[in-house]
Amino acid sequence: MPVRPDPTELLRAALSHPGNGSSDFDLNPDAVLPAGRKLRPAGVLVPILVTNEAPRLLLTKRSSALKHHPGQIAFPGGKQDETDPDVTATALREAQEEIGLSSDMPEILGHLPTHETVTSFVVTPVVAILRDGFDPIPEPGEVDEVFSVPLAHVLNPANYIVESRRWRGQRRYYFTVPYGPYYIWGATARMLRGLAARVSE
Repeated sequence: MPVRPDPTELLRAALSHPGNGSSDFDLNPDAVLPAGRKLRPAGVLVPILVTNEAPRLLLTKRSSALKHHPGQIAFPGGKQDETDPDVTATALREAQEEIGLSSDMPEILGHLPTHETVTSFVVTPVVAILRDGFDPIPEPGEVDEVFSVPLAHVLNPANYIVESRRWRGQRRYYFTVPYGPYYIWGATARMLRGLAARVSE
């Protein structure tokens, strides 16, 4: 049998690199941000499965019934509640609520720099390894699908494409990293692009 690759040390090294955070405005330097805006803290889990022959990244497809970002590809996660001691706890709680992932399963490797969204959240990506398989339980009304993509795909900077669309009367540019039927774009793709850049250093 082939030896199953374990990306743990590679990821730990990548997460140890200093660097600035990212934002939805990185590719749009002409964007004018609202004065006095207040950023709300949020945490997302970046869960990497190492139970198969090759590591895979777990992602969700948001419910098409949601008011905000319906049908988009996202990490499990959300805004920090007052009862959450930190954003890592937020990411773990949200992952349990959204996909049924027990909070004691992920092995936390570290954090990526924060990402500011156009919706005024400052998001901390929490990178974790899952060494045991589990059957996702999508939260009805929030998650339409839980799926995985090869980790190697999202760690390859060559797989990222800059695309654009008109938003609020202006053309906005953003990263995408499509995989099969899944169109991964926006904040999710930007955070993954940051991870890919660190691994490539």
